[in-house]
Amino acid sequence: MNSTTKARLIAYYLPQYHPIPENDEWWGKGFTEWTNVGKAKPLFKGHYQPRVPADLGYYDLRLPEVREAQAQMAKETGIEGFMYWHYWFGNGKKLLEMPLNEILSLGKPDFPFCLGWANHSWTNVNWNSSEQWRTEKLMIEQLYPGEEDYINHFYYCLRAFKDKRYITVDGKPLFLIFRPLEIPEVNKFLELWRRLALENGLSGIHFVGLNSSGHQKLFDIGFDAVNSNGQWQAESRVKGKYLKLIESKIKKYFGGIRIDKYDYKEIIKYLLTEEDKNEYVYPNIIPQWDRSPRSGRRATIYTDSTPELFSKLLTDAVNIVKNKTSEHRVLFLKSWNEWAEGNYVEPDLIFGKKYLEVIKNILLKENDE
Repeated sequence: MNSTTKARLIAYYLPQYHPIPENDEWWGKGFTEWTNVGKAKPLFKGHYQPRVPADLGYYDLRLPEVREAQAQMAKETGIEGFMYWHYWFGNGKKLLEMPLNEILSLGKPDFPFCLGWANHSWTNVNWNSSEQWRTEKLMIEQLYPGEEDYINHFYYCLRAFKDKRYITVDGKPLFLIFRPLEIPEVNKFLELWRRLALENGLSGIHFVGLNSSGHQKLFDIGFDAVNSNGQWQAESRVKGKYLKLIESKIKKYFGGIRIDKYDYKEIIKYLLTEEDKNEYVYPNIIPQWDRSPRSGRRATIYTDSTPELFSKLLTDAVNIVKNKTSEHRVLFLKSWNEWAEGNYVEPDLIFGKKYLEVIKNILLKENDE
């Protein structure tokens, strides 16, 4: 790691852009992330929907040239690598693993990556807004069967950990866990994987837990670092804590009677916090946010986001991490391609490559100083 690096920007990457039998069964033949993106409709005046991809089009991740084009685009902006969301539901059950398997088998694209374990159950409200008024139904449950499954999970990931492209921190493969506190006796899971890592020639695992506030609890459990997501706190600051709690309860039980909207210009004032200055806290930066393609009127929406406002957020984030040691100047971009969350930097018909140009102008200029 170059000691002059001002920020290590790692982008969340969603692999749900290819059909799988389970999604065919649950949502209809050929379902991918694009299904909801394409049928999204504006919910109020000035609402930017549907969002239409530009340069890469409605791509299919079964095509190697798509993955190559994404990597090249990201590399040119100064993004360090992709964090591929990884789905392991227990007892060896995996979903959406094809892109990672291809990347490992082909050795391409030649672009750094790491894994984030999206350890949550899937229900009928995860991926499809048409279910918003119905009773929530479990599609596939996240299970934690115990030590044997944890060992099998580790050895499935080991091939990735040993890949020369895998992103490391302090010489250890970075592994992010989406819901760290839902793993039973998570400290034992961490200890087991660390022991297995050493037994298999690695220096250990750099465990990162996603969290919103009160990060010390994760450090006490044994996590090396925290990926801080400040959305709830920012929304509470903008709307007021008690009103936010009340509206969350109303939304849970009565759906989208009132759309949960926030001005992006106001949200970005509060997304970053004092905790983010901690050496081992890695902040999220969010370019845009609109879950209405998945959630309909239940969605939380940040209105009037622009590349110019995102530039301010990224600049602030770089300033927060620049005094940390170079290995720990980590920022997570949420996200590279979560189109059905309105949460992406890939080119679209409205902004083109402007979000990517913002990243390039800030990261590469900063890194050249």
